[in-house]
Amino acid sequence: MLRRTATPLALFVLAASLAVACGGATPPPPQALVIPSAVASATPPADDGNALAIAAPLAWNDADASVPVSSADPMLGARDALVTLVLFSDFQCPFCGRVEPTLAKVRQTYGASDLRIVWKNDPLPFHPNAKPAAEAGRGVFELAGNDAFWAFHDKAFQNQTELTRENFLKWADEAGVRDLAAFGDGLDAHRWATKVEADVDEAKSVGANGTPHSFINGVELTGAQPFEKFQTLVDAELAKAKAKVAAGTPRDHVYAVLSQANKKLAPHEDDDDDKPDPTVWKIPVDKQPMRGAASALVTIVEFSDFQCPFCARVEPTLVALRAKYGNDVRIVWRDNPLPFHPKAMPAAELGREAFAELGETGFWKVHDDLFARQSTQTPLDDAMLDDVAKRAGLDLAKVHLAISTGKYKAAIQADMDVADDFQASGTPHFFINGRRLVGAQPQSAFETLIDAELASARALVKAGTPPTKVYDEVTKTAKSPPPPEMKSVPLPARPITRGAIRAKVTIQEFADFQCPFCARVEDTLKQVMQTYGSKVRIVWRDLPLPFHPNAQIAAEAAREAYAQQGSVGFWKMHDLLFANRADLSRTTLDGYASQMSLDMKRWAKALDNSTHQAEIDADSNAAASASISGTPSFVIGGYFVNGAQSFEKFRRVIDRALSEAK
Repeated sequence: MLRRTATPLALFVLAASLAVACGGATPPPPQALVIPSAVASATPPADDGNALAIAAPLAWNDADASVPVSSADPMLGARDALVTLVLFSDFQCPFCGRVEPTLAKVRQTYGASDLRIVWKNDPLPFHPNAKPAAEAGRGVFELAGNDAFWAFHDKAFQNQTELTRENFLKWADEAGVRDLAAFGDGLDAHRWATKVEADVDEAKSVGANGTPHSFINGVELTGAQPFEKFQTLVDAELAKAKAKVAAGTPRDHVYAVLSQANKKLAPHEDDDDDKPDPTVWKIPVDKQPMRGAASALVTIVEFSDFQCPFCARVEPTLVALRAKYGNDVRIVWRDNPLPFHPKAMPAAELGREAFAELGETGFWKVHDDLFARQSTQTPLDDAMLDDVAKRAGLDLAKVHLAISTGKYKAAIQADMDVADDFQASGTPHFFINGRRLVGAQPQSAFETLIDAELASARALVKAGTPPTKVYDEVTKTAKSPPPPEMKSVPLPARPITRGAIRAKVTIQEFADFQCPFCARVEDTLKQVMQTYGSKVRIVWRDLPLPFHPNAQIAAEAAREAYAQQGSVGFWKMHDLLFANRADLSRTTLDGYASQMSLDMKRWAKALDNSTHQAEIDADSNAAASASISGTPSFVIGGYFVNGAQSFEKFRRVIDRALSEAK
């Protein structure tokens, strides 16, 4: 996770499926904070279609909790939920965006009465648009209430690269802010900065140095962790909370009681609670740029990104380690250019071209120059890449050709696939003789692992293992990445299909027309179809979630479009529903049916009588039988993919399924 503080230990980058996160004076008294009228109203606002947003009927304050919250904070879930998840987040942090589908699944799994999520702003200083976005979100909350905030929240995360004043006004309007002039004036006057800054101060006071940073009934969880990490903590806290209620603790006091108890149990800062992971991973090192002797007893495999500031920050540490350990340590480079660093891939292509033209000497010359320029804050642009190439003595025409054609894209992607296999999705990420070390850690953290591995390696050499074979021997019985999860889900009798009927690989998509993450993955699925053509087909499966009130009737509407106009009608209705997910009322659906020239009498009868309920139930039952409970979920040739994943995630699973399809 990217951290706020400049201390190397705090710049620790946590991988996503261990996913990473981005990088906090005492807050003012809660009574000084503005409580919007919409939050204090007696009538809970309607669900915006993204989650259960249950507002408290009166102002409330959990000031005695270890992480204080109040009705001045945006909240999803019930006021007296048994488990409270306080989330410190940043609208521009890519890893905060990455954890959102996981949190949606958490909410769906536990429901509003057992779990609430409380939002706290923690805009990081190196995200220039994060604080303006936080102030805008706060303004929406104060002017239009809780549901409006979450609608704005979804828009901001769906458009993280477009956090502009113009869009803030647009999203505020769409969320329900009626006085846009007041909203705009408030943005210009920084009217809502006080609460944002109070949240930031609170983040510092509770030790939330990076984003996303969660506290589950006060138990700390850093980074965009996978669902299972959240589930383990929520299950444990839910059991404790139920015991407290059974013993007489009022539900609305459970959070304060348990969070304080958990704070007392938490390890102190000087406790050794960050012991190195003892697991040894089987990380391949063949044909990669290497710095150091092939006979080195300790191999450090580094997954890195030339545009990552934390990769640059760890470089002096790596230089110091090479100076201290000499020929006992070698460093093996593997590319992992992150998608939100636009010049990371071209820089990786440059590094590969240097390796091809001049070998390891050329690669490391380019490597050192790129990171040295980062330390002087020189922009990583085309002119800089050209200058680095010239200084390294490379053929500029070959460099331009490599970058423009993606000459080394397959090799770079192979490194990225290895990173994904071993959950090294943040940078920098290290494996020291196969043992994981995450982030720009201090030199002492590296030395702890290196010293332990040196002792083991010397014992192997003494027992007869040649130094050049030590890494192979150490990793001979090391742990390989687990295979993708598989699920067996029979196809329906009459599948609704997009793509070639006789495609080699079938992608079953379990989705909900009111789910924001189902809408988000649509562009990725279009890219899948464009890339694979007749090799794949998509089969739609309905899984309307119970907390999306219009998802069921939307599913029935799409089914009726299919009944009347076949696949063409279904996918046309499908596209209309996702494009206008915020309004799936019956009136709007009727308008779509008329627009598509459906038989309106037949349409009305089908929706009034739930004609397609059995088909929808069959899909939902198939999902339940396979333990699929969230949307979007995919079964790709038998392999399970959960959530709105990236194209590369789909690509890897599809390629695997294609290779096995006979």
